[in-house]
Amino acid sequence: MLRPKFGLLSVSVVCLVVILVGCGSGSNTPPTPPALTIVKSHIGNFPPGQSGAEYRIQIMNTGGNPTSGTVTVTDTVPSGLTATNISGTGWTCTLTSVSCNRSDALAPNNSYSNITVTVSIGKTLETVTNQAMVSGGGAPSATASDPTTIGPGQINHVVIIFQENRSPDNLFHDQVLMNRGADIATQGLTSSGAMIPLTPVPLVTTYDLGHSHSAFVQACDLHASTNTCAMDRADQDECNPSADCPANPEYQYVQQSDVQPYFTMAETYTFGDRMFQTNQGPSFPAHQYIISGTSAISETSAISVADNPYKNARPDGTYWAGCLAPPGAEVNAIDTSNPDQKTNQSVITQLCYEHPTLTDLMDMATPPISWKYYAAMPGSIWTAPDAIHHMCQPSGPADATVCNGSDWTDSDPKVVMEGSGAQIITDISNKQLAAVSWVIPTGSASDHAAGNDGSGPSWVASIVNAIGQSPYWGNTAIIVTWDDWGGWYDHVPPPNIRDSYEYGLRVPLIVMSAYAKPAYVSHVTHDFGSILKFTETVFDLGEIDPAVGYADSHSDDLSDCFNFNQVALIFTPIAAPLDANYFLNDKSPPTPPDND
Repeated sequence: MLRPKFGLLSVSVVCLVVILVGCGSGSNTPPTPPALTIVKSHIGNFPPGQSGAEYRIQIMNTGGNPTSGTVTVTDTVPSGLTATNISGTGWTCTLTSVSCNRSDALAPNNSYSNITVTVSIGKTLETVTNQAMVSGGGAPSATASDPTTIGPGQINHVVIIFQENRSPDNLFHDQVLMNRGADIATQGLTSSGAMIPLTPVPLVTTYDLGHSHSAFVQACDLHASTNTCAMDRADQDECNPSADCPANPEYQYVQQSDVQPYFTMAETYTFGDRMFQTNQGPSFPAHQYIISGTSAISETSAISVADNPYKNARPDGTYWAGCLAPPGAEVNAIDTSNPDQKTNQSVITQLCYEHPTLTDLMDMATPPISWKYYAAMPGSIWTAPDAIHHMCQPSGPADATVCNGSDWTDSDPKVVMEGSGAQIITDISNKQLAAVSWVIPTGSASDHAAGNDGSGPSWVASIVNAIGQSPYWGNTAIIVTWDDWGGWYDHVPPPNIRDSYEYGLRVPLIVMSAYAKPAYVSHVTHDFGSILKFTETVFDLGEIDPAVGYADSHSDDLSDCFNFNQVALIFTPIAAPLDANYFLNDKSPPTPPDND
């Protein structure tokens, strides 16, 4: 009675043995062991004397089985570099041996979290090679080498922060800068010929000043015989709402307590007192200039957009511009072939334009140069790419509110609608900063009169601090400027009225970098085209459209603001009332820009 059961058991055991050794016609080839690969990298040259430079080490299992036992990574730091920290999530690291280890299994085709090795750099100009090795885990050892140049400064990232509506006389009443020779007025000329003192005012006001093209024409008071502006009619500008406007509202400067972060940046790095907006008008065309050097309606057209659009409200009360403007929207345009600023404006209904941009040059480079445009909301007059047809690629009904171009729709879009958040700060923290970034504020952080809440200086400081306290500091140029003068008095006339729409009035400029000239006031004439030209020079891109000649074709490249042979400046955080966490955690709906 027991024999059948025993027999069944025997068969089961035999089958189990067969399975263990490989049943049927299966292969008896042993499984592939784990295989660890190691990749080591850094960003750009390491400037002499810099501290806080970083290497990144990545470990991946390319074998057929998980690792087993302890995996150890050891970094051999060469002479000329000194390790100051080594860390990585999940790793146990020791600085004295510059090594890390962990024992959790790493599955095939997976990576451990990166290890970061932070180093300080000597002052000798040389090329050194940093080597790292991974061993253990049941896998053969592997090594990686990373040649590193300790040499003159090299810019690999450009960050353009575009604030709103201020003149140097209004925003930088900074005695330190004035003592260094910055051309900042303490009084202003009126249409009656009187000189009146500029008076202090908070950054936050309940009134706004006119800053349209016609407001420029009035403030400039062009003398045709000399082609120069008299700069004596700012008091004829409009102020709204009139009930909130004090006497001579144009002749005011922002009190230092409200803008101290700006003062700190300008005093520490380079301040430009001869920076002009290229165009003679407000935000919508100015934002076209900062990505393309023109506001022409087509590549070779002499007709340029001169003002912000109007009749562009939707039934829900929101305002839309560019290729997303609703039917019936209009905008003032100007014929730049006619030099008379006062007689050649016309009204057009075309708000979607087609001309080349700086982003086109970056996309066509070999390899392509990465870029991102951070803005608060689509359809805004401050969101420049949505007014360029080949970038926006609008489709569907005429009143569509979505751009369908790949710059918007890719899994990692180049045009980033970050709302009131601060995706730019997150990208810096995650080591995902693009080669070129445009950063556009919300209305509340913009510095725009009657539209800001006073947070603009903190907003800019939070971005600068994020870069300054990251590995990007040693190879990034941060350029802060304002898109137009905002109707505030400024005493310096444009140096060259090219045509009926170029040049505009002065705007502030701050240039920050480990290689920006410290405590320096630049008296060289710059404009928005200079920022484009600088970017083109850094990445060897050529001009946007040399045959036509946009702003970059006429401008300098900001080279007087830098000294790439100086010892890299050590970054000191910019003190500000609000830090990055305030902006990262801001969930409020973004406030719209001006629409005047």
